[in-house]
Amino acid sequence: MIDPGRAFGTGAHATTRLCLELLVGLPRGSLLDVGCGSGVVSIAAAKLGFRPVLAVDLDPQAVEATARNAAANGVDVEARLADALVDPLPATDAAVVNVALDVDEPVAGRLRCDRLVTSGYLASEEPELPGYRRDTRREADGWAADLHVRTQ
Repeated sequence: MIDPGRAFGTGAHATTRLCLELLVGLPRGSLLDVGCGSGVVSIAAAKLGFRPVLAVDLDPQAVEATARNAAANGVDVEARLADALVDPLPATDAAVVNVALDVDEPVAGRLRCDRLVTSGYLASEEPELPGYRRDTRREADGWAADLHVRTQ
């Protein structure tokens, strides 16, 4: 049950679905959702057994929507206002950055996680993430999502 309010994300977009498909196969642990929008990915991660789940966004309305939607779905998600390009980010087992390629790449360089799911870009685009190797790619409707594994 998701009410996006004024935040981005109902869960219907291909990039969201692709990210969720990649999350299903990951070992459970802590998760950071960067650019959480309405909280779809964070809520699904919590329902899949990821703990703790931290959701960050630079839009206060997104943080509010994520907190509201997490409560409505009976899951524990900490939603915080943060700019992932400059604010401190915690170390986590996994992270999801489903924003856009020009954001995904610089944010990835700031993350401290073993597994990283990125999306928000076209299937014709390939993210370049130093310190990670692409493990798996999924595509749908001209969009792509990638699972990256830390190499260093």
